[in-house]
Amino acid sequence: MQYQVIICDDSKLGRRSVNRCLPEGFASEVHMAANGLEAMEILRNHSIDVLFLDLTMPKMDGIEVLENILLEKISASVIVISGDVQPKMQERVIELGALEFIKKPLQQSQLVETLKKFDLLPEQV
Repeated sequence: MQYQVIICDDSKLGRRSVNRCLPEGFASEVHMAANGLEAMEILRNHSIDVLFLDLTMPKMDGIEVLENILLEKISASVIVISGDVQPKMQERVIELGALEFIKKPLQQSQLVETLKKFDLLPEQV
């Protein structure tokens, strides 16, 4: 199965890094968002399966995105990828519905294991 994906990070390098770590054939389409406002706009207008979300961004941060997803009852699997590794922040994103918190810098093996853990990736990949 292929997924509709958003990669949301204010860093162009961060977005490219996540995109490069996606397993081949994982995404049918990848949308890029430079901040939470852009991500919410895409979520409202497309049927998104998976959102890879940074926390520290201008205009709307990752916590606000998670809160809005809950408020608007948007169904998308969210995986947070952030350099903000405070235990309280990690707990908060899980409380707000994120599947997992992965610390930057992202390692492809870590991303693949997370996708497998939540049945977002066939075992063969």
